[in-house]
Amino acid sequence: MIIRQGMLACGMLAVLGGCSFAPELKLPEVPVAQAYKEMQPWVPAAPADQLPRGEWWKLYGDAELDALQEKLVAHSPDLSAALARYQQALAYSEQARADLFPSLSANGQAGRNRVSEHRPLVPPNAVIPPTYSNYSIGLQASYELDLWGRVRNTVKAGVAEAAAMQADLESVRLSLQAQLTDNFIVLRGLDQQLHILEETVQANDKALSITKARHEGGIVPGLDVSRAEAQLETARSQLAQARAQRAVVEHAIAALVGESPSNFAIASRLDTIALPHVPPGLPSTLLQRRPDIAAAQRRVAAANASIGVARTAYFPALSLSAAFGYQSISTGNWLTAPSNFWSIGPGMLFQLFDGGRRKAQLAQAEAVLNETGARYRGVVLEAFQQVEDSLVRLHHYQAAADAEQAAAEAAQKSMAFAMNRYREGAANYLEVTAAQTQALETQRAVVTLKVSQLRTSVELIRALGGDWQQAEAAGAVKDGNS
Repeated sequence: MIIRQGMLACGMLAVLGGCSFAPELKLPEVPVAQAYKEMQPWVPAAPADQLPRGEWWKLYGDAELDALQEKLVAHSPDLSAALARYQQALAYSEQARADLFPSLSANGQAGRNRVSEHRPLVPPNAVIPPTYSNYSIGLQASYELDLWGRVRNTVKAGVAEAAAMQADLESVRLSLQAQLTDNFIVLRGLDQQLHILEETVQANDKALSITKARHEGGIVPGLDVSRAEAQLETARSQLAQARAQRAVVEHAIAALVGESPSNFAIASRLDTIALPHVPPGLPSTLLQRRPDIAAAQRRVAAANASIGVARTAYFPALSLSAAFGYQSISTGNWLTAPSNFWSIGPGMLFQLFDGGRRKAQLAQAEAVLNETGARYRGVVLEAFQQVEDSLVRLHHYQAAADAEQAAAEAAQKSMAFAMNRYREGAANYLEVTAAQTQALETQRAVVTLKVSQLRTSVELIRALGGDWQQAEAAGAVKDGNS
């Protein structure tokens, strides 16, 4: 009978041990279209950030950029700080997990004590020395019976938060890699701008020499010389400004890769960076890799588990504790059988009145869940916006770049015609100045648009959480196995 009752009690404890007061996890609904408006048939997907992102910067085919990306991962201060934050969250998760197991501690004491001779509850005529020795050594064990799921939900919340911090780490990594690539593209664009401006300064300098010679020969007025000088100095000013911009971008790259700007330099190059081709019809595994979506989703899970923790406060906390050891007033019979002591038994703590504290804590946990759910919706919607923005800019920038290239070629012809007319005396220098200004502006606009296209492709990759080559490979494998 006693055995049967014990088995029944153990069964009840096992059932109660599986209880959890955390609500069922439901992610907030997000309005999602069936395809991306700007480039069909792109389709949305659910978060799955374990998918590979690939070494997407290699799409730009620049070995120097590849080397800088390696330095970024190895030496970036921001990335190191993000890694430390993830390690902190992981350590907290392990601390919470430790509560799933019993705790065991050892204690020992050896001391000389004196008590009051007039202490209460002393038997009449008892001879008790006020001074005595105390030697003790023992073990203590305790274990919380997680009947209501408080510990399990705490562990679940800690694991979810650690996973969110890991996603934050990947988000920082992706953001820094994109920022480095963007700065490198801007730097190369400024190299081309500097080349154009240097050639313009040389051309304007030659034009000024021609104008001065014609003025000295009495062919043209001094006004033409002044206009030629103004045109030359304007080009020199623009050249100096572009050099300053390049230096600032170079300093930003140095800080990203963890080097001192004073000792860091990137040689100027004129080779262009090819725009990666964005293929249509990619599989729906693109936005899944965005780490910020995964982080937001896991924080919803952590907040959901925290509600379960808050609800357990309305139920009694049960624990088992045990102690065993030896205690004596002398060392002679310290570690002997008569000197041993032990205790074992359950304990219970139940809060009867708290002035509304538990109710407020539960309300707070529910509000945190609502907040994380709203943030999750915002992150997903922002992700789709970023993809749509990048796609529309890539689409229209290409048309703009083609038109600007045609305008630059026409402006070059116009400048040549204007200079020939000026040499022949058929036009004044104002016509030459206007043609030179237009030629320079269109040449620089062509470079600016090409740089904008490249930067937008980086934004698209960042919005998708990685490159599309890995996604294409994953889609091909999936199609082959279907």
